[in-house]
Amino acid sequence: MFQIKSPGWLAFQLGLFLLPSSALLAGVCLFVTCLAGSCGRSETPLTDPWMSPLLLATVLMLISALLAADAGLAWAGLANWIPFFWGFWAFRPFLLTASRRQRAARLLLAGTVPVLITGFGQMQLGWTGPWQLFGGAIIWFLAPGGQPEGRLSGLFDYANIAGAWLAVVWSFALAAVLARRDPPWCRALAFLLSVAIVVAVVLTRSRNAMASLPLAVPWVLGPAQWWWLLPLFLLLSAPLLLAVLPGVPSAIQQWAEALLPSSLRQRLLEGQSTDSLTRLAQWRFGLQLISQRPWFGWGAAAFSVLYPIHAQRKWHGHSHNLPIELGVSHGWPVAFLVVGMVLLLLVMALQRGMLRSGPMDRAWWAACLVLVGMHATDLPFFDSRLNLLGWILLAGLCGFLQNHGARERDHDGSAVSLHSADL
Repeated sequence: MFQIKSPGWLAFQLGLFLLPSSALLAGVCLFVTCLAGSCGRSETPLTDPWMSPLLLATVLMLISALLAADAGLAWAGLANWIPFFWGFWAFRPFLLTASRRQRAARLLLAGTVPVLITGFGQMQLGWTGPWQLFGGAIIWFLAPGGQPEGRLSGLFDYANIAGAWLAVVWSFALAAVLARRDPPWCRALAFLLSVAIVVAVVLTRSRNAMASLPLAVPWVLGPAQWWWLLPLFLLLSAPLLLAVLPGVPSAIQQWAEALLPSSLRQRLLEGQSTDSLTRLAQWRFGLQLISQRPWFGWGAAAFSVLYPIHAQRKWHGHSHNLPIELGVSHGWPVAFLVVGMVLLLLVMALQRGMLRSGPMDRAWWAACLVLVGMHATDLPFFDSRLNLLGWILLAGLCGFLQNHGARERDHDGSAVSLHSADL
């Protein structure tokens, strides 16, 4: 097991802290982590049951690239998947115990501070970039007034990506507020960070991110609090439901819309315009493409090439739905293997009691759920930082299951507990 001062563990911590600020520097650190995490292990990817669907998906993806309509894009698109499969396996030893996952979560929170500072500076003080540090190793492209204009994007390229990052780490900020063993000043700092994240998410005006904030709360608080939390959520969400559900009388709908914040109301009205059909059209076209080549798909990034030619005569980089995107690019078998593995991880961690653990483990599960939910209507994983974050979170779920299984075997007297490796 890895020691506290091992190079791999130190590189992992530094990589987590740098992840939102610099994909390059974080990537170098996490590459070192992967090398360290691949050495000295009793199991290999071939013997790891969680890697089996990913290894099979890798073979199918390679075949898909050979048969792709655009070979160049197809082979380049594999970089969004195959290296991260390795990371999922190699990160796991550093996330086996609750204290290591807690350390990782807090480093992600600390690394989010530059996102908040640049975002608020961009929106309130008119900061513009690019800003460069370390000879260009870190470049922050601060668009004037946000990207798109009027929406907080901070050091990310687009407001929806910034919103996705903030919505995921919001779970960890909330868990830090609930950490009773921490001194009061730590919890007060976590509370201020939580409030800042909520404000920043609202300023991104990302519907996905705003919806994810309340989604995470019941999971982080835990089932013991649901008896009062769920009725409160229903009461607070009543204006939103009345404003968007069909069949509600117009007078009631107008009254409900008036109760909503102006930024949220504006985004809802955008969603009810004719542009709201865009995602449905993308999904429908994606399913048509899959029906034509269901087994191996069209190759990575094929949607961005085919959609403007055959559908809306308008460019879209992806289909805004992960199973459909995987199906278009690599076929239904790959989509089933990858998405099925992720969902099974979530379900098994739930069954094994992750929500009955401490606040930070509950937040870890909630953060995974939030990121999975976002990929139903958008694809933030195309940003390498969100992609890395997602596989790190999944590795943490797998680490929880592995540690849980080891503790059960230890209880039966057939294995050694992993707690001795805790920090």
